[in-house]
Amino acid sequence: MALTKEQMVDIVKEYGRDTKDTGSSEVQIVALTSKIKILTEHMKKNHKDFASRLGLLKMVAQRRKLLNYLQREDAQKYKEIKAKLGLK
Repeated sequence: MALTKEQMVDIVKEYGRDTKDTGSSEVQIVALTSKIKILTEHMKKNHKDFASRLGLLKMVAQRRKLLNYLQREDAQKYKEIKAKLGLK
């Protein structure tokens, strides 16, 4: 359920500051959102998979923390990321 190398490269190209920027908040948020979407589809089919459910909840919490950090540090980038990803 991990992202493929090609998917990660695409995310870094679009949201990263340079070609090897995988650590910035923006890239991490987008990568987590992609993983969350994949796990959400998995959970729709396998509703009794509690281990994956726990992982999904941890990812959502991590994304929330990163979004809070980005909002504190750069409100404009926060609004852009939130709008592009369609988050509430």
